[in-house]
Amino acid sequence: MNMIEQYYALMTIVRKEVGRCLRIWMQIFVPPVITMTLYYCIFGKVVGHFVPSNVTHGVPYIQFISPGLIMMSVLMSSFINTSSSFFGAKFSRCVEEMMVSPMSGTVIIFGYLSGGLFRGMIVGALVLVVSLLFTHLQIYNWLAFFYTIISTSLLFSLIGLLNGIFAKKFDDVAWIPSFVITPLTYLGGVFYSVSQLPAIWRTVSMFNPIHYIIKSFRFSMLGIGGEHVVTSLIFISLFNVLFFFINLYLLNNSRGMRD
Repeated sequence: MNMIEQYYALMTIVRKEVGRCLRIWMQIFVPPVITMTLYYCIFGKVVGHFVPSNVTHGVPYIQFISPGLIMMSVLMSSFINTSSSFFGAKFSRCVEEMMVSPMSGTVIIFGYLSGGLFRGMIVGALVLVVSLLFTHLQIYNWLAFFYTIISTSLLFSLIGLLNGIFAKKFDDVAWIPSFVITPLTYLGGVFYSVSQLPAIWRTVSMFNPIHYIIKSFRFSMLGIGGEHVVTSLIFISLFNVLFFFINLYLLNNSRGMRD
C-alpha cells in the first residue's frame, strides 16, 4: 500500500474507533462523571475538612485531589478503550482481516490509539468540568498540562492494546484494571502526598510510574511538587516509545493473534 492508501486505512480505523465511543457514549462518558462526583462529595467536601493544609502543600484538599482524579479517569478510560476494542475485534474475528491486509502495523496501532486518546480526552474534560463545580482551578503550566495528559492517555492506550493482544477471554481485559492499575493509582498519591507515607510505602511508591504521572499533572495544575517533573515527563515519553515498539513487534509477527 502506498502512503495515500495507508492514510485511508488509518482514517477508516479512526472513524470506527471514534464512532464506537460516540455510539455507546452513555456507557463510557456518564459513569466516570458520576463516580468522580461522588469522590468530590465524599473526599473533597466531607473528608477534606479534616485534612491539615501542611499535608497538601498549603492548598485546599479538594484542589489537591483534583489533578489526581482527572488523571485517574483519563488513564483508566484510555486503557479500557483500546483493550476492549481490540479484544472485541479478535473475538469477532475481524482482526484477521486487518492482519492479512497490506495495512502496516503502525497504521493499526495509531488507529486504535485514536480511540483511546479521544475517550481519554473527553472523559478528562468532563471530570475537569465536574471539578470546577466544587472548587476553583487554574492551570499553572499549560505546556506541562497538555503534554502530561496527552502522553499519559497515549501510554495507557498502548498498554491497553498490549492487553487486548494477549487477552484470551473477556476476564483478561478486566483483570489488569482491577488488580494492577487501580492499586497503583491509589498508591500513586491521588488522595495524599506520598511524602506523608511510612518509609516502606514511600519507597514502594518511588517505583510506581503512576506516582510520577500524577505528580507531574499536579504540578501543571497547581504548581506544587515540581521536583524532577522534567525527568518524569521524559520517562513517560520513553515508556510510550517502548510500548509502541512492543505492540508493533507483536502485530508484525502476529503474536497473540492465534489461539
